[in-house]
Amino acid sequence: MIVLASRNGRIGLQAAMQAMTNGGSAVDAVEAGTRVVERNPEDPTVGLGGLPNILGEVRLDAAIMDGRSLRGGAVGSVRRHVHAITLARHLMERGPHVFVVGDGAERLAAEVGLSEEEPLTERAAAAWRRRLLERFPDLDLDRLAQRDDLLRLVDDLQLSMAGWEEMKREAGPGSTTHGTVNFLAQDGDGNVASAVSTSGWAWGYPGRLGDSPVLGCGSYADSRWGAAASTGTGEVVLRMSTARSILLYLKTGMKLDAAVREAMADLRALDDPLVEHIAVIALDRGGEHVGYAYRPDERYVYMTDAMSRPAEAQMPAPG
Repeated sequence: MIVLASRNGRIGLQAAMQAMTNGGSAVDAVEAGTRVVERNPEDPTVGLGGLPNILGEVRLDAAIMDGRSLRGGAVGSVRRHVHAITLARHLMERGPHVFVVGDGAERLAAEVGLSEEEPLTERAAAAWRRRLLERFPDLDLDRLAQRDDLLRLVDDLQLSMAGWEEMKREAGPGSTTHGTVNFLAQDGDGNVASAVSTSGWAWGYPGRLGDSPVLGCGSYADSRWGAAASTGTGEVVLRMSTARSILLYLKTGMKLDAAVREAMADLRALDDPLVEHIAVIALDRGGEHVGYAYRPDERYVYMTDAMSRPAEAQMPAPG
């Protein structure tokens, strides 16, 4: 049995492994690990404590996939529920829908009995206020008591805080204004699963969805071949269906290392600077795992049932 995750998933690895050693499946493991990170208020890119969009709202996205059944669930723009990954799993297990967003996701959360909880912490709200004032130093935030006032302000400012050049600066290597946590697991029966959760691109355009909740792009799991997931600016991953591509390359007979490198080379065809922010982890059906990243000094973490604590692995550039 093995679990691997993006570096910020370290705090959830033992919970994920415990889920499997207690008899749970790979799906149980990736959900358990992700929930720990979603609950961490110190992580500004996932769940509770995630940084907001330009309107000062935290909107959460998540996806989960069972590689045994090839069923998946995804939710986007979740407003009032910290554990978006659990909501995604409820959707996967209820069927037949795979992807719900916004008001529909909130309605589903109420139907399955999830408790409402505001993911915007005071710390994140203060960061949003500071960012807004940096861009518009003459702004009187005390007068913006009503959300409609803020919406009108944003319209008047033509969403300039989310302008392209600004977003590129915020999304630079090492930035904490965008990010994701992902988990991949293989259980004792050889089945794999994937899970991804994120608070999206901080200060971003309202309604923006990246690759995280899109199965086949930000993550994919198929027990016949393996599982893969990515972090970074998902706009480029969306255009190349990177996670699914990795598994298709495995299906053609490529080794895991070559399959990941090939999928990441595909991203270069986009000739887009956002490719520089992408990192990918992957697992094959034999339990082998790799990680590559275009951003520097990136690592991923992993743990097997024979290990007492998680280990960290370097993610070199794919070349």
